[in-house]
Parts: sequence; C-alpha cells; structure tokens
Amino acid sequence: MNNIYEELLVETISKSEPLTRVLQVLKKLNLPFDYYVGAGCITNTIWNEKSGYALDYGISDIDIVYYDSGDITSERENELKFELISQLGDFQFKLDVKNQARVHLWYESKFGFPIKPYLSLEAAIDSWPTTATAIGVRMEKNDLFSIYAPYQLDDLFSLVVRPNKRMVTKEIFGNKASKWKDKWPKLEIIPW
Repeated sequence: MNNIYEELLVETISKSEPLTRVLQVLKKLNLPFDYYVGAGCITNTIWNEKSGYALDYGISDIDIVYYDSGDITSERENELKFELISQLGDFQFKLDVKNQARVHLWYESKFGFPIKPYLSLEAAIDSWPTTATAIGVRMEKNDLFSIYAPYQLDDLFSLVVRPNKRMVTKEIFGNKASKWKDKWPKLEIIPW
C-alpha cells in the first residue's frame, strides 16, 4: 500500500462481508484474465463508512469487470456470472459481470452513442463516469489487494463527485449525481 487511502480502502472493504466473499471466490476461481470488482459497490461502501451508514446501504449490485478479447460473447459473461452465483450460494446482491472487451458492441444501444473498443481493462475503468467511481479492486493469491484508481482516492474519501468527461455525457453525469446525492446527502457534487 502506498498511501493512507489505500489502507483505509482495504480496511473498509474487509469489513464488508459481501465484498469479501466475492473477492475470495474470484481469487479461488483463478481466472485466466484480469478482473476487478469495481465502480459503485466499492464507492458506495466507502461513502457508507464515511457517512455512518450500514456498509451495504444503497448498493444495488456488485460490478465485476474483466477483459478477455479472446471470447467476447455474452454467453461467456453469463457462464462466469453463473459460476460466481453457484460459488457464492445465498447472496444478497445481483452480480453485474461485464467483459470490457465487448462493451463497444452494446454501448450505443444503451447510452445513445458509439464508442471504440477498449484496449484494456484499465482503459475501460479510465472512462467511468466520475473520478470517485473509476476504481477496481481484486484480491491476489497472497491475499494482498490490487487497486486500480486512475484518478487517485482523494475524491472518493472526500465524498466528492467529480465528472470524468472522458466519455460520459453531462446528462448521464447529472442523473447519477442527483441519484447519489439523494442517498448520500454529504456528497459534494462538482458541477459539469
């Protein structure tokens, strides 16, 4: 760990039974490609800790992202999702499993504009809508954590929601920020 925020991130995630279970199952699967648990489930857990809420408050799903350019079928995503579900057993959250190598295939139909294929898992995370949600975490074989946070962790731990204009639109950012502010009133929303 190279800074206090990384240590706090790991400490907080380690208190979350659902996140810990997912991270341990993913580690056990020994996947042949890079992956992270990321985005909202990590961000919301930190916001909850900082706001005095239950750690699982406001979390709608667990985002698991990976990069496998060799198999960009939705069937492969579903296979991985069902493998995780079978390993997790009774689990309180929906799993959102996405191969970032295939996002360009469906992005336009969901968000209204096309994107170029991501060249790596990290390139995908670099484009996520805010600096606080552009984050991925995984547990390595030695039980140490790998953290990918291209915009650092200051905004996350300061409860700042800053737009990442790399790909998201003003409207998408505004909708997300408004929804989050309702759940976490202490958030500071940085205008577009």
